[in-house]
Amino acid sequence: MLKPSPVTPDKVKRHNLARVLRYLHEDGELSRSDLVFLTGLNRSTIGALVSDLAEAGLVEEVSGVGGSRGRPSLVVRTNSSRNFVLAFDLGVDRIVAAAVGLGGEVLATIHRPRKDGPYPVKEAIAAILESTDELFTSLPTGATWAGVGIAIPGVVETELGFIRKAPNLGWIDVPFGQMITESFRKQIGVCPKVVLGNDANFGAVAEYVRGAATAASSVVYLTGDVGVGGGVVLGGEVLTGSSGFAGELGHLVVNPAGQPCNCGSRGCWETEVGRDAILSAAGFLPGPDSFPDFLAASIADPAAMKLALAGVGGWVGVGLVNLMNSIDPHYIVLGGHLAEIYPYINEVVIKRIDQSRPNAHTRARISLPSLSLDSPLAGAAEAAFAPLLSDPLHEMDQAFVLI
Repeated sequence: MLKPSPVTPDKVKRHNLARVLRYLHEDGELSRSDLVFLTGLNRSTIGALVSDLAEAGLVEEVSGVGGSRGRPSLVVRTNSSRNFVLAFDLGVDRIVAAAVGLGGEVLATIHRPRKDGPYPVKEAIAAILESTDELFTSLPTGATWAGVGIAIPGVVETELGFIRKAPNLGWIDVPFGQMITESFRKQIGVCPKVVLGNDANFGAVAEYVRGAATAASSVVYLTGDVGVGGGVVLGGEVLTGSSGFAGELGHLVVNPAGQPCNCGSRGCWETEVGRDAILSAAGFLPGPDSFPDFLAASIADPAAMKLALAGVGGWVGVGLVNLMNSIDPHYIVLGGHLAEIYPYINEVVIKRIDQSRPNAHTRARISLPSLSLDSPLAGAAEAAFAPLLSDPLHEMDQAFVLI
């Protein structure tokens, strides 16, 4: 039987540095008194920890808002412009990239559309490298690059950096983490840690940490690009399941007599509320180029669109009720095309929920994304920051400084 390793002063200090930095990263600027209250540590210990983080270039102390008398007190805040990660969202019809500063400040973004369909791995890597070069031009010399996060629309083994299945990209069993790391090192000479993850899982984390569900302990985030995917955070942890397939919410069967699904089943939720189903209900030919025309028509005649999408709204409601009955989350956040059509279907959705969950206290709160970045991209940034937030001084020693 293995004995637990002893708790040393060095381990305690690393743990406390991580706690302080995470509070500042997630909650914004705080006074030393705030940090004493949040951590339970004494004032002198907080002072020493803040000094160490400041010496590493991670935080700074600045004047806060003044009170009724005397000088403004000092507050501690992250040094956002000097410490950043790169985040990428490999979507069905676009790749979005961002440089995000410690504390969540968005420093620069790039949006590159692409044609829907299979995406050769080498082309995806080339687009990431090209976006990286462009993002670097927006960042100051001396800034520290702490990590890379990449959101993938598929099943990802995050620990191994392995993409098991990303059908909308045409990828099966791709060692993408290793490939992109080697590509960064070849082009730039270095590469901090790369973290891959499912886009919906990242979206759920972002809404839990920074978005609509920050005051809750559980959230479901629904993606909607072509089909429907889902990410679930319960008690602060992402629900992955025994084989990593948890969150395939678009393949919950809601209509056994419905349309065949590309997964081999029939009547999956995404066959009733996916992009093609929405376009067909609104009288448009299914296809990626049709969706912008559909959105324009929705704005031009919202009353007609509400009528056309009533059936879709009913099926959205059915799926949301199933999530409330099975997962019982505090929040359900609708992303992608579900967010775009929600203004036209919200009345039908709420009516359907009222029928099944008449007690308002037993319902999840339905919300739209509330972040400046798309939720999966913001979640990719949070994943990239995770090593730095776990061991700040060690990771700063490994980070790459722009020259």
